[in-house]
Amino acid sequence: MNKVTIKAFIGWLDTAADEAIAVRRDEFLRALMAVTSREAKADLRLGLRLIDEELMARFEVFRLSHRPHEE
Repeated sequence: MNKVTIKAFIGWLDTAADEAIAVRRDEFLRALMAVTSREAKADLRLGLRLIDEELMARFEVFRLSHRPHEE
């Protein structure tokens, strides 16, 4: 993926609903099984890593925002 595409994908991830991200992740996983090009597989793996990082970050924000307040 070139830098412009990566930047656009990250911008989409920042605003996408969880359901839309899950759909895109499934699409990437299916495509990973179908493509044979080394470059295409690398791009899909990068996209999956970015998705997973976003989902982990969202989970962490949720977890931290729902912790009992310590006094």
